[in-house]
Amino acid sequence: MIPRPNLSKLDEAGKDALILSLVDLANRLMAQVTVLEGEVAALKAKLGLPPKTPENSSVPPSRGGKPSDPAVGGKSARGKPHGGVARALCDHPTAVRRERVASCPGCGAGLEAGAERPWLVYDHIDLPPILPVVTRVELMAGRCACCRRRYRTEAPADMPYGSPFGPGLVALVLHLRFTQAIALKRLKGLLCDVFGVELSAGALAAMIERTEPAFAAQAERIAEDLKQGAVIESDETGLRVAKTNRWLWTFHHGASALVLAQANRGKAAVVGFLGDWRPDYWLSDRYGAQMGWAKRGHQICLAHLDRDLQYAIDCGETVYAGKLRGLIKRACRIGRRRPRLADATLKAYAMKLDRELDTILEAPPRCRHGEKLLRLIKRYRQHLFVFLEERGLEPTNNGSERTLRPCVTFRKIIGGFRTEKGAHFYAAIRSVLETARRRAVNPLQAIRLTLIGAAIPLPLRGGE
Repeated sequence: MIPRPNLSKLDEAGKDALILSLVDLANRLMAQVTVLEGEVAALKAKLGLPPKTPENSSVPPSRGGKPSDPAVGGKSARGKPHGGVARALCDHPTAVRRERVASCPGCGAGLEAGAERPWLVYDHIDLPPILPVVTRVELMAGRCACCRRRYRTEAPADMPYGSPFGPGLVALVLHLRFTQAIALKRLKGLLCDVFGVELSAGALAAMIERTEPAFAAQAERIAEDLKQGAVIESDETGLRVAKTNRWLWTFHHGASALVLAQANRGKAAVVGFLGDWRPDYWLSDRYGAQMGWAKRGHQICLAHLDRDLQYAIDCGETVYAGKLRGLIKRACRIGRRRPRLADATLKAYAMKLDRELDTILEAPPRCRHGEKLLRLIKRYRQHLFVFLEERGLEPTNNGSERTLRPCVTFRKIIGGFRTEKGAHFYAAIRSVLETARRRAVNPLQAIRLTLIGAAIPLPLRGGE
């Protein structure tokens, strides 16, 4: 609070100086009021905007609410959705058990075996008690009775001296830990209760750590496979490492997917993967660090753009957003028909879509969000329909989202990694598991192949 001056003790010069200081203070306060009024107006305008949901923005699906089904609690108006199906019988049952009738239940007469036929056939599936196979290895030594020279046997190659855990157990632990995302404490209990193997948390951690070189080598092979192609797709998500924020990147295409733990989200993370190599085409969202790496063309994710257009419609943009959404959906439908279309047909479609886009963008927008989105579309318009030029490109970045989804789930379970080494190790394992999924290889089999130093086989093409 400004102290009240004693005017009776001020001369004319003092009063003039006081008046000037008060005028200056009033001007500064008025300027501050003007700024605050603008901020209040902006906040009031934001309060009137529609909420952002997974349907009209990049908000993750987990944060979107689902409406209640009106049929819950009462009889569904649609009735039964289908007639139901039964489990198919096993092609190669372990055993067949035929239950016969000893005598006629009516008269007690004996029955001929050949006259019977099955009236009901079903499978009974169960698991026997699971017990570990423990092999005691005794390496023998002695002294030759002839020359008195000492001798001893070497450890067998399939059961070397050192860690007592075989590759089957190690592969199972890795599968349960990283594919099924089971925490170490629960994994310890599961191994003891189900498989009869008692392991401490430290033994589990040491067992997993010993496999790091094998997964690092497999990740390097996957990276080399990616660089043999002409297309790269990418995306990133957050990661917590040693109480600091890090990033988990994915670079993938086709049958290969690489996951890398990076210290930042900038272009240095991309350079760490690419080096001096550059692909012909790239697919990503509109994040700047992922743009500008392709030699021939970059395709932006049309699903992200479609959600942005929906938000503009929710904000009152009625001029071009709806028409542009229809144009994008039609382009995606054309993309799904690419295997049946000739190159000339695809080129004609691309030219037609480009002409229609020019017509749509001629109309002025109706709201502020429409203006902002219009500037964005004009900036990226050369990246909208590149997938019609290159058949290996998809119109959306859904492949990257699917690659990172298990990583996000694992992150929610463990909270974060304690060391950089642990984060890089997880990224290598995730690369192996995702590549195995794309190549139709069982994850447990992919882990076994990695542990013995073998590459994950590529899927067979038609006729091979």
